[in-house]
Amino acid sequence: MKQPLKTTVLTALAALCLGVSLPLLVGNEEFQPERDSVRSEVPSLTAPPLVPRQVCFANETINIDRYDLRERLDRELMAFTYMHSSTMLLIKRANRYFPILEPILREEGLPDDLKYLVAIESSLHPQARSGAGAAGMWQFMKGTGRDFGLEVNQNIDERYHIEKSTRAACRYLRQAYAKYGSWLCVAASYNAGQARISRQMQRQGVNRAVDLWLVEETARYMFRLLAAKSVLEAPQRYGFLLKHADLYPPIPCTTDTVTTGIADLASYAQGKGISYARLKDANPWLRDTFLQNKSGRTYVLKIPTREGMHYDPQQTRAHNPAWVVD
Repeated sequence: MKQPLKTTVLTALAALCLGVSLPLLVGNEEFQPERDSVRSEVPSLTAPPLVPRQVCFANETINIDRYDLRERLDRELMAFTYMHSSTMLLIKRANRYFPILEPILREEGLPDDLKYLVAIESSLHPQARSGAGAAGMWQFMKGTGRDFGLEVNQNIDERYHIEKSTRAACRYLRQAYAKYGSWLCVAASYNAGQARISRQMQRQGVNRAVDLWLVEETARYMFRLLAAKSVLEAPQRYGFLLKHADLYPPIPCTTDTVTTGIADLASYAQGKGISYARLKDANPWLRDTFLQNKSGRTYVLKIPTREGMHYDPQQTRAHNPAWVVD
């Protein structure tokens, strides 16, 4: 016997009130929750991540026993833990870009932990640009980029050049460390500027950046850095379960060294067997449809290989085994 429409509607409303998923009612057939509801494959419980008693950044140990330090780190750990898509994308990108950043930091004699600056500056996005005009992975402003050796104009913008901007960042970081002797102070100055951090340390009579009263962005910056390191070192602890195939592999490239201009980058790319779009993606520092090069400088262009552009995800290797579960 068919159920009255009223009964079916009441059944549906009751199911919804009880939190039962009700994707579809077929005709007037009686709804059976055990049979008809959608079962989630994701645990429904939500818990805050554990806040450690102390953290280490670039061989500097910070005790997280004072109330404000603990709660500031707690906030950033929760943000990274529950901004699922952003954090997951960060881990995927780290597999592609940390193998580029780490050797440069090592060659420059800087702590490996400074790679996490890039994670919070740009989410490891090579073409990131802020509303204030900071650009590239390291988020250099135009003037600062030029001050530290980068070519920045309408035709070329080396703030988007991963290797060159990393070298420039190393010069800045080394200079700041010579002033402060603390990598967390260096990190704070990277966000707020050395002049502001030095002025505030003198005014407030402290020698640690974490003890300063600062604008919220800079006050959070140091703890975002510590949280980024914690999550990227052990994603599974924070609920991120990725497989090898989920990660983004480095894209193999050949190189072409040029000392003259290139009138048409689209034609140049076709001559190299790739599209204009792939050329620009591999060389985001090229900011126009041509390479001017009036001064006869030497530029090295990356040319992605066909095999690299069409990779098999199942063959992807994890740069850090802790990133994956398989």
